[in-house]
Amino acid sequence: MAGFVQIIEFQTSRYDEVKQLADDYRDKRTAEARGPMPLRSTVTQDRKRPGVYLNIVEFESYEAAMENSNRPDTNDFSQQMMTLCDGAPRFYDLDVLESWTV
Repeated sequence: MAGFVQIIEFQTSRYDEVKQLADDYRDKRTAEARGPMPLRSTVTQDRKRPGVYLNIVEFESYEAAMENSNRPDTNDFSQQMMTLCDGAPRFYDLDVLESWTV
């Protein structure tokens, strides 16, 4: 199975504000229906590190992810999110080699 996953690890004490920002961004992008969008996004909270979150974002391909990342509205969202975080996020760019579901 081809595909691409980006994991964004971030730390914040203002998660509710980050969530609202992300919800607004997603709603606007969905209404526009222009350009590549993630296939799926899963936000997780690290049990052992309070305030640390990982957003697992799945795309059709690396190219679709990069096109999404290069959009001006994605850049604006990222800049606004940074103001709500306690430090810079870490990005993991992963090619999907295999995926299965029970």
